[in-house]
Amino acid sequence: MKPELSDLWRWSGELGRRTFIFWGVLLAVIKFNLDRLISAVWFGGGRTIFDPETLKFYLWQSPLKETEKPYFLTLLVVSLPFLWAGTVLTLRRLRSLGCQPFWVLLFFVPVVKFIFFAVLSLLPSKDDHQHPVRPGRWGSRIERILPASTFGSALVAVCLTAALAGLAAWAGARVFRDYGWAIFVGLPFCMGFLSSLIHSLREEQSLRRCIAVANATVLLVGAGLILFAIEGVVCLIMAAPIAFIIASIGGALGYAVQKTFRWRSESPRLFCSIIVLLPLVMGLEHAVPPTLPLLEVKSSVVVNASPENVWRNVVSFSELPPPKEMIFQLGIAYPIRAEIFGCGVGAVRHCNFSTGPFVEPIEVWDEPRRLKFSVTHNPEPMQEWTPYREVHPVHLDGYLESRAGQFQLVPLDGGRTLLEGTTWYYHRLWPSKYWQLWSDYIIHTIHPRVLDHVKQLSERTGP
Repeated sequence: MKPELSDLWRWSGELGRRTFIFWGVLLAVIKFNLDRLISAVWFGGGRTIFDPETLKFYLWQSPLKETEKPYFLTLLVVSLPFLWAGTVLTLRRLRSLGCQPFWVLLFFVPVVKFIFFAVLSLLPSKDDHQHPVRPGRWGSRIERILPASTFGSALVAVCLTAALAGLAAWAGARVFRDYGWAIFVGLPFCMGFLSSLIHSLREEQSLRRCIAVANATVLLVGAGLILFAIEGVVCLIMAAPIAFIIASIGGALGYAVQKTFRWRSESPRLFCSIIVLLPLVMGLEHAVPPTLPLLEVKSSVVVNASPENVWRNVVSFSELPPPKEMIFQLGIAYPIRAEIFGCGVGAVRHCNFSTGPFVEPIEVWDEPRRLKFSVTHNPEPMQEWTPYREVHPVHLDGYLESRAGQFQLVPLDGGRTLLEGTTWYYHRLWPSKYWQLWSDYIIHTIHPRVLDHVKQLSERTGP
């Protein structure tokens, strides 16, 4: 099958892997140089996809700055024909493999799209072989290792994949010190894909078994991270939903691969491509750290007391009762008391948490209306559950940090006060939107603990 220009827009027909690779590489080269030309001619620079800001945009890592919007909007418009061509090529390639068309959605997922392209490039089309294909030398060796029973095959698949994934997780967290797309999306996807492929190497397996093996691999890797004191229980619980979902998608793709044709002669190439690609993506994310968006969480409560009375209990407050919320009992840091050193702008407020104090220099002292402060020191966000005396994952240092806070006191009718608490913070965990669900929930749980305590103190001492 020779490349034809109509391959770039024609939906019908199938596409061989050589033609797919040819168009994929050629379009990438053209798009790379076109972006560079646009940057040089219209925007006074020589940017490429390897420029940090551009790369962050492609990886969905950073919100757009106002000054950057014209440039990236131009790139988006120019990329539309390439997106069309990429979608058409991927759909036709999937058709030649006998796969369902919905797999084209992986073409749009950062990190996973590179692994997906490698898989589509390496696998033979369903018509490439007219007779059963014997596995290659490495495939034969793997087959000899795998037990004949379904359970034994699943056990070896889970253990082998978990060992590789555990090593990759350790490298991502401790060597690259990066909790990005590669760790939370690429790694679970590879776990599900590889384990299902290994499980189906000797004989075809059902979709249910492939997904079960994928999820068992995630469980084993999680247990290994706890056993070797790399992570704690609470963080793994938070990561579990996205890990199981992505691993299940990987397992389903592995099922689709072994279901559609005799792929075993190509299995060593698939294994090696994934094992090589994942560390490369980790290194790329480490080399180009994302721009951190400043996030805001605001909560409020109505206090049956005057702003003057509420103000005294906002600036500093006595010790809070032990927490009843489950999230705090699981180890998330919670506020205990607040104290102030000095008065007015320049004073330093300490909000003491269960893991240590937040140091908060006062920036606005507008008594009794507004108290605003920056944060110059953050304690650890949590105490990990672990069977060991102590475990200190990398993400406890600087991956969730408060930058500023504010109390706003608004007088209401009847001598009441609307007390609003705001926290500005950032986190360095990706996908950002997923982890923001957790961080916003944690801060929204912390706020009422403080605001309700201030409310009780203020109402107890009168108007």
